[in-house]
Amino acid sequence: MKKVQFENKFLPYLFIAPQIIIIVVFFLWPSAMAFYYSFTMEDAFGISSQFVWFENYKDAILNKEYFKSLTFTLIFSILITAISLFSGLFLAYKTDKIIKKQSFYRTLYMWPYAIAPAVVGLMASFFFSESHGDAYKFLHNIGWNFEPKSDPFAAQCMLIFVASWKQISVNFIFFLSALQSIPKSIIEASLIDCQSDSKRFWTIIFPLLAPTTFFLLITNIIYAFFDTFGLIDTTTRGAPMGETKTLAYKIYLDGFLGADVGGSSAQSVILMIFILLLTIFQFKYLEKRIHY
Repeated sequence: MKKVQFENKFLPYLFIAPQIIIIVVFFLWPSAMAFYYSFTMEDAFGISSQFVWFENYKDAILNKEYFKSLTFTLIFSILITAISLFSGLFLAYKTDKIIKKQSFYRTLYMWPYAIAPAVVGLMASFFFSESHGDAYKFLHNIGWNFEPKSDPFAAQCMLIFVASWKQISVNFIFFLSALQSIPKSIIEASLIDCQSDSKRFWTIIFPLLAPTTFFLLITNIIYAFFDTFGLIDTTTRGAPMGETKTLAYKIYLDGFLGADVGGSSAQSVILMIFILLLTIFQFKYLEKRIHY
């Protein structure tokens, strides 16, 4: 096998330079500046700053609003991940068993993936609108006094439902591809060895989907933490009473609207460390149970 060599030793670095520039400009540099600003406190006009060490971290940790956002973010992420994963897996399993018009169902379930979160938020605002929302009227007709503008529980349920609906299509695509990549010989052998459909799925088919499930688990958690920002901003904007603020959206409110650069930077560093620890836990403990 002939080894590929470049006549100019700087040419390989030139090829990867655009990607390196993007990483430095849009990730490393903002992260470094956020880390620096997390130890400073600016005046009201943003003219001067004072080095306050860990004061911003202390204020964030001892703030009740921060723990309210942290609690909501964890519950929000767990429910979205669970609902969208199981729904996507169920739809993929049912679609995989369809022989006729499978492409029609596959296209139908994939449509929500093409819709931006902000657009989904606008759609949800219409569906759950008090004046002309069909979903609002339906919930009231079945006996639920659904008022997302004043009831925190109703607003949280609305966000969880809409965010899960948006993410189901992503899980559906990957699960369907994983199901269709399972060799037919294994499926035929499982039909002989196990007569129960549910037992055959959970003992034979689902373990073969473990790598895909692990990948989607991480993807869904990241989606719930960060990609739901546009959805929240176009629906509740953290209301009512700040009960629907995720950590990412609280950073935006405190930093851009509240002009608390130091405090929001400290919160972003804490969030980055939290995601890093969560990722390490997933790859160190959960990946050991995955068989590729």
